[in-house]
Amino acid sequence: MRTRTSIGRECFWRKLNRWKSEGQAQGGCRRAATSFLAQQICSLSVSAEIVAGGDVLSQDWSADILVGPKRAPEQQPTRMSALRWLRRCRAALDRRLPVGSVSKLPSASAGWKPAVQQAGNLRCSRRHAHACNKSRLEQRRSASVLVGLLWCLALLSVVVIGILHSASLDLRVVKNHGDLIQAHYLALAGIEKAKALLYQDAASRKRSARNHTGELYDAPHDFRDVPLGRGQYRVFRQGREDEGGRIIYGISDEESRLNVNHASADELGRLEGMTREIAAAILDYRDEDNTVTPGGAEAEFYASLQPPYVPRNGPLQTSRELLMVSGVPRELFLREDVNQNGLLDPEEDDGNDTSPPDNRDGILDSGWSGLMTLDSSVQNANAAGQARVNVQSAAESSLASVPGISADLAKAIAAYRGQNRLENLADLLDVAAVNPQNQPPPQPAPGPGGQPSPPSAQPPINPALQPTGPKLVSEDLLMEIADDLTTSDDQDQSGAININTASLPILVCLPGISRELAQAIISHRHSAGFFPNIAGLLKVPGMNREIFKQVAPKVTARSETFRIVSEGKVNSTGARKRMQVTVHLSSFGMETLSYREDL
Repeated sequence: MRTRTSIGRECFWRKLNRWKSEGQAQGGCRRAATSFLAQQICSLSVSAEIVAGGDVLSQDWSADILVGPKRAPEQQPTRMSALRWLRRCRAALDRRLPVGSVSKLPSASAGWKPAVQQAGNLRCSRRHAHACNKSRLEQRRSASVLVGLLWCLALLSVVVIGILHSASLDLRVVKNHGDLIQAHYLALAGIEKAKALLYQDAASRKRSARNHTGELYDAPHDFRDVPLGRGQYRVFRQGREDEGGRIIYGISDEESRLNVNHASADELGRLEGMTREIAAAILDYRDEDNTVTPGGAEAEFYASLQPPYVPRNGPLQTSRELLMVSGVPRELFLREDVNQNGLLDPEEDDGNDTSPPDNRDGILDSGWSGLMTLDSSVQNANAAGQARVNVQSAAESSLASVPGISADLAKAIAAYRGQNRLENLADLLDVAAVNPQNQPPPQPAPGPGGQPSPPSAQPPINPALQPTGPKLVSEDLLMEIADDLTTSDDQDQSGAININTASLPILVCLPGISRELAQAIISHRHSAGFFPNIAGLLKVPGMNREIFKQVAPKVTARSETFRIVSEGKVNSTGARKRMQVTVHLSSFGMETLSYREDL
């Protein structure tokens, strides 16, 4: 590629040779060459190939325009001003042409002044370009710094957003925890209110001498969505099949369930799905010995399991412990109530969509767990809280102090028990009048612990002293006096079933009670009201004295052990907390037997 410099140099020598060949005078040739040179210099001075930073290239390089080829750029001497360069070019031209024929070059103002001006302008343009380049470089640097700052700002924003999000989550956790604490105390308020009402109800029953009122078993005005502070609480239970399976706002009593720690093998065997082997295994698990009941299992069997364990050999602590008993099926024990909270949850009433499988009938089937209890006990006292009189061992005067028992009846009872042992209150129906010609038999001395003497220590039966008169105790009289009498000196009746609250499957577990008779008992209490005492069973159609004799030791007409389920709710957030407690009323006050908060 040819530069502008080389093109100008070739043009100059072509014109010079042309002038010589045309025979022009040397003076004219010199003037023409000088003029052309000045023009070329002026044109070359504005060329980027010759000019750098406003200064024309060195003398030797410019002389090459006249005398020969140009040198390499790395061989160039120092730079000079435009005027000095022109002078050097004139001197070189004088050396090339004869001195005598050389005329003066035009003055700076005439010939090369434009070149000088253009060179100055070029210096300005180069400085401007340099400044522009420097400005562009600074702009690029500024842009790079700005981009870096933007990236730093973006990174910092991400960090700040992460911190704020974490703080927001922490705040929500703290707030949710605070709401749960409030819900906890709202539920606790429901528990305490239920306790207070139970205590008042017990006091009211003692004053009125009533065994059962049932006022707290279905009391929506006391337990349904009671507002308190920022939330509300409710005390409720899941209704049984005979109650329609609805939510009932109230408490439930443990005496309406079968006590697994006191139930006999026959009573356990009456549960739906229960086998004799499973019932025997339950008895072996809770008894203190290692004697295997036929069909049962003791420590040797449990030691062979993986992992091995030992049986309780004592009262069970939780109903769920029954799952550790040999042969107890989980499906029969829990049924639909897999979390054992006693409530019909959504997944327990959706058919087979989710576990567990259910029949989607809106009624909770809790299996054996809903029918069993570990805590059921009532005082061996009447409705007024007074100790009962033991008809088996009490003196005639004590018997005569009972309302409804005359002196003659007291004498007849004393005469009857002298010849027959009173196993339960139903035996009073067989008491007859004493023959007036004969004195009643002497009273047997009480045995150890206040119990009557064993039959072997009692005097032989004298037929002449046998009551032969009419029966003195009718069913109506027995209903009047039954609550004041007992046949045991025990202070408590553990495991007794409340005939006023027991469900159909529990009533069927009682000895001698068929399913039809159990349904008749439920129908009678719905129509005629609660039973005043256990003798009220004699009024049920289908009940006879023989069945009553079997049932009487196993039943009661009131409850003193209760289960309370309370739920607290914070209105603003919907936070909920549910808890369940079991309490027992006694002569010493109210005792909490169990507590659960994972419902």
